[in-house]
Amino acid sequence: MTEPLHIVLDDTAMVAAGQGNVLASRLIHRAHAEAGWFLYAPACALVSADRVRPGTAEHLAALPGVTVLDLDLPAALALAREDSWAPAHTRYAAEPTPERPNGAVVATTEPEVWKGQSVRVIDLGP
Repeated sequence: MTEPLHIVLDDTAMVAAGQGNVLASRLIHRAHAEAGWFLYAPACALVSADRVRPGTAEHLAALPGVTVLDLDLPAALALAREDSWAPAHTRYAAEPTPERPNGAVVATTEPEVWKGQSVRVIDLGP
Protein backbone atom coordinates (compact mmCIF):
# COMPACT_ATOMS: atom_id res chain seq x y z
CA MET A 1 0.00 0.00 0.00
CA THR A 2 1.27 3.47 -0.87
CA GLU A 3 1.79 5.95 1.92
CA PRO A 4 -0.72 8.84 1.94
CA LEU A 5 0.44 12.12 0.43
CA HIS A 6 -0.35 15.26 2.43
CA ILE A 7 0.12 18.59 0.66
CA VAL A 8 -0.28 22.08 2.13
CA LEU A 9 -0.95 24.90 -0.33
CA ASP A 10 0.84 28.13 0.44
CA ASP A 11 -0.71 31.45 -0.57
CA THR A 12 1.19 31.52 -3.89
CA ALA A 13 -0.12 28.06 -4.81
CA MET A 14 -3.66 29.16 -3.97
CA VAL A 15 -3.39 32.23 -6.20
CA ALA A 16 -1.91 30.06 -8.96
CA ALA A 17 -4.80 27.60 -8.65
CA GLY A 18 -7.25 30.47 -9.09
CA GLN A 19 -5.37 31.56 -12.19
CA GLY A 20 -5.60 28.13 -13.79
CA ASN A 21 -2.13 26.77 -12.98
CA VAL A 22 -2.13 23.25 -14.44
CA LEU A 23 -0.02 21.67 -11.68
CA ALA A 24 -2.17 23.18 -8.92
CA SER A 25 -5.29 21.97 -10.75
CA ARG A 26 -3.86 18.45 -10.92
CA LEU A 27 -3.21 18.44 -7.16
CA ILE A 28 -6.77 19.58 -6.50
CA HIS A 29 -8.16 16.92 -8.85
CA ARG A 30 -6.10 14.14 -7.28
CA ALA A 31 -7.06 15.16 -3.75
CA HIS A 32 -10.71 14.93 -4.79
CA ALA A 33 -10.53 11.79 -6.93
CA GLU A 34 -7.80 9.56 -5.49
CA ALA A 35 -7.56 7.81 -2.15
CA GLY A 36 -4.49 8.74 -0.14
CA TRP A 37 -4.14 12.30 -1.51
CA PHE A 38 -4.88 15.08 0.97
CA LEU A 39 -4.76 18.80 0.23
CA TYR A 40 -4.84 21.50 2.91
CA ALA A 41 -5.39 25.26 2.83
CA PRO A 42 -4.24 27.00 6.03
CA ALA A 43 -6.70 29.79 6.89
CA CYS A 44 -4.03 32.50 7.17
CA ALA A 45 -2.58 31.61 3.76
CA LEU A 46 -6.12 31.56 2.36
CA VAL A 47 -6.69 35.14 3.56
CA SER A 48 -3.37 36.23 2.08
CA ALA A 49 -4.20 34.62 -1.28
CA ASP A 50 -7.61 36.27 -1.30
CA ARG A 51 -6.01 39.68 -0.77
CA VAL A 52 -3.89 39.13 -3.88
CA ARG A 53 -6.70 37.59 -5.94
CA PRO A 54 -10.18 38.33 -4.54
CA GLY A 55 -12.48 35.32 -4.65
CA THR A 56 -9.68 32.79 -4.15
CA ALA A 57 -10.69 31.93 -0.58
CA GLU A 58 -14.32 31.29 -1.42
CA HIS A 59 -13.37 29.25 -4.48
CA LEU A 60 -10.87 27.00 -2.70
CA ALA A 61 -13.07 26.56 0.37
CA ALA A 62 -15.84 25.26 -1.89
CA LEU A 63 -13.70 22.53 -3.46
CA PRO A 64 -14.44 19.05 -2.06
CA GLY A 65 -10.80 17.93 -2.18
CA VAL A 66 -9.43 20.84 -0.13
CA THR A 67 -9.50 20.89 3.67
CA VAL A 68 -9.31 24.36 5.20
CA LEU A 69 -7.19 24.33 8.34
CA ASP A 70 -8.54 26.63 11.04
CA LEU A 71 -6.38 28.90 13.14
CA ASP A 72 -6.80 26.93 16.35
CA LEU A 73 -5.05 27.72 19.62
CA PRO A 74 -1.89 25.64 19.01
CA ALA A 75 -1.51 27.20 15.55
CA ALA A 76 -2.13 30.70 16.93
CA LEU A 77 0.54 30.20 19.58
CA ALA A 78 3.04 29.03 16.95
CA LEU A 79 2.19 31.97 14.67
CA ALA A 80 2.43 34.54 17.46
CA ARG A 81 6.22 34.33 17.30
CA GLU A 82 6.31 35.02 13.55
CA ASP A 83 6.29 38.20 11.46
CA SER A 84 4.09 36.95 8.62
CA TRP A 85 1.07 34.79 9.31
CA ALA A 86 0.55 33.14 5.91
CA PRO A 87 3.95 31.41 5.66
CA ALA A 88 3.96 30.68 9.39
CA HIS A 89 0.56 28.95 9.24
CA THR A 90 1.65 27.03 6.14
CA ARG A 91 4.87 25.87 7.83
CA TYR A 92 2.97 24.95 11.00
CA ALA A 93 0.46 22.94 8.93
CA ALA A 94 3.30 21.03 7.25
CA GLU A 95 4.83 19.90 10.54
CA PRO A 96 4.40 16.26 11.60
CA THR A 97 1.26 15.41 13.58
CA PRO A 98 -0.20 12.11 14.81
CA GLU A 99 -2.36 12.05 11.64
CA ARG A 100 0.62 13.01 9.44
CA PRO A 101 3.69 11.48 11.12
CA ASN A 102 5.92 12.45 8.19
CA GLY A 103 4.44 15.92 7.95
CA ALA A 104 3.21 17.41 4.70
CA VAL A 105 4.78 18.85 1.57
CA VAL A 106 4.32 22.56 0.81
CA ALA A 107 3.06 23.34 -2.70
CA THR A 108 4.28 26.75 -3.88
CA THR A 109 5.12 28.81 -6.94
CA GLU A 110 7.98 30.46 -5.02
CA PRO A 111 10.18 27.62 -3.73
CA GLU A 112 13.03 30.04 -2.94
CA VAL A 113 10.93 31.44 -0.07
CA TRP A 114 11.13 28.04 1.65
CA LYS A 115 14.90 27.49 1.26
CA GLY A 116 16.58 26.82 4.56
CA GLN A 117 13.32 25.95 6.28
CA SER A 118 12.42 22.51 7.54
CA VAL A 119 9.76 21.74 4.92
CA ARG A 120 9.66 19.69 1.76
CA VAL A 121 8.46 21.60 -1.30
CA ILE A 122 6.61 20.93 -4.56
CA ASP A 123 7.37 23.64 -7.12
CA LEU A 124 4.24 24.59 -9.06
CA GLY A 125 6.08 27.26 -11.03
CA PRO A 126 6.29 27.30 -14.82
